[in-house]
Amino acid sequence: MKERPIGIFDSGVGGLTVAHAIKQILPGENIIYFGDTAHLPYGDKSAELIQQYSGKITEFLLGHNSKVVLVACNSASASAFDTLKKEFSGRTILIDVIDPVVDYLATRNFSRIGVIGTKRTISSGTYEDKLRLRAAGTTVISMATPLLVPMIEEGFIFDDISNAIIRTYLSNSSLAGIQALILGCTHYPIIKNQISKYFNFSVEVVDSAKIVAATLRESLEKNNLLNDTGKVKDQFFISDYTPYFEKIARMFFEGEINLKKADIWG
Repeated sequence: MKERPIGIFDSGVGGLTVAHAIKQILPGENIIYFGDTAHLPYGDKSAELIQQYSGKITEFLLGHNSKVVLVACNSASASAFDTLKKEFSGRTILIDVIDPVVDYLATRNFSRIGVIGTKRTISSGTYEDKLRLRAAGTTVISMATPLLVPMIEEGFIFDDISNAIIRTYLSNSSLAGIQALILGCTHYPIIKNQISKYFNFSVEVVDSAKIVAATLRESLEKNNLLNDTGKVKDQFFISDYTPYFEKIARMFFEGEINLKKADIWG
């Protein structure tokens, strides 16, 4: 049981930020990653469609004996996590990327928090609803930033194009005076430094990857599932091949990676 992999999925490369954080604090764990590159971005899909995709991918990960399934996508966490819990909670441990961030922020004393994410994540109101319960009195300002995911997936990072798009979004007057900014998409940590720089490093930019990785470790320890066998083999699956996915995967995971295409929709 301990040797079984941690299943992780996202619409594309964003979840690799979570997978990388997991490998940093849990280097002995096996990872099986599924990037649904055929359907990205999830942020402009309906909740029903995201639920269908998420259910099918979870079945795929369980078919590869995942001991945990981590929904490393904010859009799927917002739209499909409750559905996944109803369907799979008896078969595996399920972790999303929203609740751990809300739990973390509940320990802080911010009076004004910003959230940026995809249209689906922002329109769901999930962060506002959960923070209202856990951090009463905190003002939450949410803003959809739909260009950031395709920008990142197309490789426009650390350049004039990405800086212009980031500046255009973050200069919105509604974000004035925020003390923290939630990166409500797992793609966004890839441009975290650019975002922090825009705010002159005076705003806490909340990256879910490290927070979720710590939550995962706690769950594995609690359930006596930490891999102590010394056997490690990571696997990466995508639903459609994109050169950029492989490039980013190699950036996060040094050396050769075992990247395979898996058409699970037939």
